[in-house]
Amino acid sequence: MTIIYFIRHAESNHTITDDRNRPLTDKGMADCMLVTEYLNNKQIDVILSSPYKRAIDTIINFAESIELPIITIEDFRERENAWLEDNQAWKSFSKQQWLNFSYKMSGGESLAEVQKRNIVALYDVLEKYENKNIVIGTHGTALSTVIHYYDNTYGYEDFMAMVHLTPWVVKMSFNNLNNIGIEKINLFS
Repeated sequence: MTIIYFIRHAESNHTITDDRNRPLTDKGMADCMLVTEYLNNKQIDVILSSPYKRAIDTIINFAESIELPIITIEDFRERENAWLEDNQAWKSFSKQQWLNFSYKMSGGESLAEVQKRNIVALYDVLEKYENKNIVIGTHGTALSTVIHYYDNTYGYEDFMAMVHLTPWVVKMSFNNLNNIGIEKINLFS
């Protein structure tokens, strides 16, 4: 059995609009210790991550504590989109994307595209690291599309319920390429 712990990044600084290099807030940095504490006894064999700073920074303390490198995988990045300053515009855009998985802004990605590249990357990981315990540093939208792939009842309301849950852990169990379990873990409860 392969176990993957998807770690949705801790709170990031939304005053920085450079999505790839957006850092964590002070609270986000402090909350990374919750991730380290949770993962400490999980016998992790491999640590992978989106190449985005906030995803790496969320798991770096844990990686250093067990002396494993973080291997970045470009396809685990967050969706590409224009920056939406207004919260209502972002909610409206997100809802439209969940209602129509092909909907996207000019130059952006649809949820179908995000899901496809994340699932292809996940299948590569499952084949390469079969029967290992794996951590993957990730993002809310990217992770939500992965959950939706295995549970098509997961939708916009579920996505909105986890938007402010940072960091967040989703444990998925696999037998070969087959998902046999999804457990959502709130580190704050």
